Amino acid sequence: MVLEDRVRAGDTFGAKAKVSGSFGRVLWYGQGAVMGLVADGGPTATLTYTGWNLKDTGTGNQSNVIAGMAINAGRLQIAPNVLYQKPMVAPIPIDAPVPGRPRNILDDPFAVLGNREMFGAEMLLTWDPTPATWMWAWDNDVREDARLAGSLGFVYRHLPTTRDASIGILADGRTTFAFPGAPPPADLWELRLRLVSRIGPESRIVANLFGGTAQPSTFGDRRIERYGADARAAWRKLSVMSSARFNDWGPYDYHRDFNLTFPVQLMTDISHTVGAPRWFEDVAQTRFGVRGTWRSLDRYSPRFAPGFVPGPGGTPVPDPTIPSPNGNEWEIRTYLHFAM
Repeated sequence: MVLEDRVRAGDTFGAKAKVSGSFGRVLWYGQGAVMGLVADGGPTATLTYTGWNLKDTGTGNQSNVIAGMAINAGRLQIAPNVLYQKPMVAPIPIDAPVPGRPRNILDDPFAVLGNREMFGAEMLLTWDPTPATWMWAWDNDVREDARLAGSLGFVYRHLPTTRDASIGILADGRTTFAFPGAPPPADLWELRLRLVSRIGPESRIVANLFGGTAQPSTFGDRRIERYGADARAAWRKLSVMSSARFNDWGPYDYHRDFNLTFPVQLMTDISHTVGAPRWFEDVAQTRFGVRGTWRSLDRYSPRFAPGFVPGPGGTPVPDPTIPSPNGNEWEIRTYLHFAM
């Protein structure tokens, strides 16, 4: 059955409430929200106690409950967090009878996207021996003065339903369209480790490692298991960045939209700052450097062409399903970044 309805004035209203407190070394909070279909007030930018990943999306058409606590045990902080959210009007499945179709933000006043029904649980462990340079400050990469500070976070998401359709952009960069469906129900997990070290007064290292399962932001039931790491090191005016990603999406949004992955992605960047160094900040400093990138390609990668088949009008088109060893591509670039 398909129900045709309209958005009313009351659907623009929502309410959100939050309580917090402390018992000695234990900090706690609880938050709940009920948001009308188009009550998109936006997310709350403030950090609550620590750097939790599970948060209210700030969009309409949902009710949610979030609760967590941060237990301070000396230099170690233990912080569990849970979230449950559910849209008040569910997404339209891809097999809905006519005139039903998956919603999208181009043609509909609201859509079930980030407010998809979800139960999430998170555990975050933080080691911060110098709390004066807070681990979760936006510029912690630059200001951290500990010999070693770090965080380890695990997030589990139970997604029992699908969601509405996302939009894509064609190759011309201007034409938008709605995908014909959305990802299916799934259980996903992710593990992230971040390490920051101030080795000396003129050097520091920041490293990030991640691994887990993930879905594309659009249609398709292909779920990926991705892993990777990146590290940045700075010594005086010299900066080195390197990353390695395995079975992960490429660097642009459309790679996740179309579920385009690369078996291996490697990158190294070496740069030299002209003038007073600003560590890892890319703004307000002039620098020059060289960057090398290498990727392997398989049937799920863009530009992979192990062979060609006749296309429309007889024009040859690449067929990535032809059995073939993985391909590869590489790029070396030099750059000069001016700061005015």
